[in-house]
Amino acid sequence: MTGKEGDVAWETLDLRTAQPFGIARWTHSSYPRTFVTYAQDGLTGRGEAAPNAFYGETGGTVGAVLPLLAEALTDGWDWDGLHERMTARMPQGHPSVKCALEMTAVEWAARAAGVPAWRLLGLSPLPLPESSYTVSLGPLEEMRRQAREAVSRGHGVLKVKLGTGQDRQIVEALREEVPGAALRVDANAAWTRPQAKRMLDVLAAADVELVEQPLAAGDLEGHAELRRLSRVPLVADESLHHVSDVPRLAAAFDAVNLKLAKLGGPLQALCALRLARAHGLGVMLGCMIESSLGIAAAAHLAGLADWADLDGALLLANDPFGGLEWAAGQLERPRGVGWGVERR
Repeated sequence: MTGKEGDVAWETLDLRTAQPFGIARWTHSSYPRTFVTYAQDGLTGRGEAAPNAFYGETGGTVGAVLPLLAEALTDGWDWDGLHERMTARMPQGHPSVKCALEMTAVEWAARAAGVPAWRLLGLSPLPLPESSYTVSLGPLEEMRRQAREAVSRGHGVLKVKLGTGQDRQIVEALREEVPGAALRVDANAAWTRPQAKRMLDVLAAADVELVEQPLAAGDLEGHAELRRLSRVPLVADESLHHVSDVPRLAAAFDAVNLKLAKLGGPLQALCALRLARAHGLGVMLGCMIESSLGIAAAAHLAGLADWADLDGALLLANDPFGGLEWAAGQLERPRGVGWGVERR
């Protein structure tokens, strides 16, 4: 899919993972991602739309709404106006499209100023937290292999996808397989309350650092109860759809996972981050399966976070962008002007 509206153009590519990527809800190997460019005064800004069906988006919805929302981008410096115009056109939903357009405006302005985006935004120059590397859900021996190979490549933090009747065995097997690695788990909202309670001692015994979204997205009461019982921090992911969700999550979770594509862009993620800190919440900077362009945008914010989960591009077989520098799970802050990556 390609298209153009005024100074905004876009194309959709199918990004493929090196191996099937499984979570509790699905397993996929191909992910449609739409890359947006905005040209003004001889400069170009770029963004990426990474739709997720859980948040009401598909490749088809991206193609349908981009021509309408693209009209809102008329001046790369007018970030507030862009947000207001997109919200006026579509008050709800389509966060990945809004993210792509917001990304293009921010990069265009950073390129106009001749600086990296993080500097334009006045963000932290501190080193980024080490990113986790995901062990996707599958047969136990396959998950053992993924964990073993990731650690052999130097990854010290693994995020393990759960959400099956064999979760106890998975956690215990991976702790045995990689005894020196830091483990985080992500149930992707798949556990029942009784199942989650049974898993608490398993997670603590395996020295798991944190657990993402154990229960259904709307079950804040259940999460609050679980939080009172758990020695492992609870991190909200699927329960967080919008910046305005952050305050109501503070009583049910210890932290929030901020993903640009689900919040509507880097500026919205910054608002959510500051709101999370105001409510005493920890912060993870996360991602979808995205190219290095989308990961770079998140990386510019990650110096403000407690944890990073930015391995989306590392899982790809055909990343269309290059320029990010990794030493296993340690991602260097992008150095170039704008987002700091280039099309291959």
